[in-house]
Amino acid sequence: MQLIDTHVHINFKALASDLDAIRQRWQEAGVVRLVHSCVHPGEFQEIQEIANQVPELSFAVGLHPLDAKLWNSTSAQTITQLAQSDDRVVAIGEMGLDFYKADNRDQQIQVFTQQLEIAYSLKKPVIIHCREAAETMIPLLKQFWQQQGQVSGVMHCWGGTPEEQQEFLKLGLYISFSGTVTFKNAIAIQECARLVPSDRILIETDCPFLAPVPQRGKRNEPAFVRHVAETVARVRDISLETLSQQTTNNACQLFQLSVNSDQLRSDSVEE
Repeated sequence: MQLIDTHVHINFKALASDLDAIRQRWQEAGVVRLVHSCVHPGEFQEIQEIANQVPELSFAVGLHPLDAKLWNSTSAQTITQLAQSDDRVVAIGEMGLDFYKADNRDQQIQVFTQQLEIAYSLKKPVIIHCREAAETMIPLLKQFWQQQGQVSGVMHCWGGTPEEQQEFLKLGLYISFSGTVTFKNAIAIQECARLVPSDRILIETDCPFLAPVPQRGKRNEPAFVRHVAETVARVRDISLETLSQQTTNNACQLFQLSVNSDQLRSDSVEE
């Protein structure tokens, strides 16, 4: 069984200091590839250095909506150049809208739109963060699709309603489920996981945040994506093996990944 964790932040201090042991655990759990999201272009070199030690790691570059205030006149050029500088960059992001923790809506929309333009020009998928913002994001994406062109991508750490999910599916986007799907009261998210088409579903940890049951309250890490997979498989009434195959195939399709054994190593991070 092979799993792909499509959203990690292993450069964060909570994980980076213990990466060798963490990597061993994700390998034991069957995780064969990971996609490292980026919250600010300033992280790029740090993420790149981790990927130099962890060949199963691909990554993105972008600016998180809660950091939209940091956008400046050179940000678009910087993200574009970084995305073109390394063939391990598989996406632009994470990017999007977050109206739960910040109220600079116009600024977030502007920054999000400019990153969509970068992704479109580079023909790369986007990793989209959307919190309490679907009502704004759906028409924004529809307008961009109509005026500029369609961009592939994923709604990461999905926490919306089935109705919102359907709108994003109509736009051609994938839906990724994190540890929140395992929470007892996550009725709407579990319903979304049940309804999403098998060719559009992904899984992730968003580590070190949102550890799934039965690890809730602990530091999250990529090995725990197996708990996400187990819950989603149960909700969809399919085997874990089937869910694993579907989500791995989808991640490879979206991010142009390979799980060939020649590209993977089981040696220690510290050589």
